[in-house]
Amino acid sequence: MKNFKTIKWALISMAFYGTQLSAQKVEDLVPTPPMGWNSWNTFHTNIDEKMVMETADALVSSGMRDAGYVYLVLDDGWMAMERDREGNLVPDPKKFPRGMKFVADYVHSKGLKFGMYNCAGTLTCQKYPGTRGYEYQDARNYASWDIDFLKYDWCNTAGINAKEAYTTMSDALQKTGKPILFSICEWGVNKPWEWGKGVGQLWRTTEDIYQIFDSVHDEGTWNSLSVMHIADLQSNLRKYSGPGHWNDPDMLEVGNGMTYNEDKAHFALWSIMASPLIAGNDVRKMTKETIEILTNKEILAVNQDPLGIQGFRYLDKDGLQVWFKPLKNGDWAVCFVNRNTLAKTISFDWSKEKIVDEIYAHSLDKNSTYNLLDLWSKKNAGTTAKELKATIEPHGVLMYRLSKSAL
Repeated sequence: MKNFKTIKWALISMAFYGTQLSAQKVEDLVPTPPMGWNSWNTFHTNIDEKMVMETADALVSSGMRDAGYVYLVLDDGWMAMERDREGNLVPDPKKFPRGMKFVADYVHSKGLKFGMYNCAGTLTCQKYPGTRGYEYQDARNYASWDIDFLKYDWCNTAGINAKEAYTTMSDALQKTGKPILFSICEWGVNKPWEWGKGVGQLWRTTEDIYQIFDSVHDEGTWNSLSVMHIADLQSNLRKYSGPGHWNDPDMLEVGNGMTYNEDKAHFALWSIMASPLIAGNDVRKMTKETIEILTNKEILAVNQDPLGIQGFRYLDKDGLQVWFKPLKNGDWAVCFVNRNTLAKTISFDWSKEKIVDEIYAHSLDKNSTYNLLDLWSKKNAGTTAKELKATIEPHGVLMYRLSKSAL
């Protein structure tokens, strides 16, 4: 019966949309890493219409929308436990009494875009109906609800080929004629960076993140990962990332219980790695410090730089990491991260360092002097003509923009 329904809805979709595919490619919507908010890290399945509307309001009033956080994405738990008689997904009537189109319209009215979640398996990770066998039918319903983003998970997928499953859903979304960003949330199990370009626009590279800085969190049958553990796993993947197709080291945990220094280091690393910036905190209850981190224009400019180059780890020694990222107009960003539990004093002599991006053929010009802008204090911090000496707090970070032009 499932195969019959799949064929039926595939034919209906193809007949209905025909050649109405959007002239705008989905990839063109994300020339820089997508930014937004997702419900999972804070709310898990405890989501409803009221929370979505309040979150949309808060994204606007906090300044996050204007800073670039435009995707509001509902994660697992939005649907009823059973499909209807025709096989359609049904929004939970208690959580979303006015349906998903009402919610999407409200989100859009705030100048935001709306995203949803499902799974490549027979069930989602929280045992709600998965999409296996209903790809075209579900895609058509998503388009009718006017969604802009689909996060597609990888639970309950025994015997399923990942590339084929994600390609099928990608094709189904494209057949709708509506540009819908497709987030491949396959946890890096089947190396999606090797086949994800052209299938989705971003792909998870690791297991789930947790609000810890440098360890793992026991989930019982698996471990979620810390900020630094995930960052360590990105160093060999940067060649796969770029405009329209992004490595995704998972959502941000800024504002979810780590220290102020840890939140800053987390945000700086995700920004210099050209990662999607998907906030996962309760934006209705943010502290001033959390807002200042998430809306830091100078660091967001590093993340959203039009070159779209993922930064690289240049040094990893004695608990100190140094990351570099080439930027437009010959500028560079640099990030010094202290993963130690004690403060660390550093000395960095620019004249003695050979900083070369061998993949993208950029190099720091040793014959030129760069001005340093401290991206946290937003103040001038000297030039590369002088050795950088500083003390970094435990789990702290320093971040600079290097520019040949006057700051």
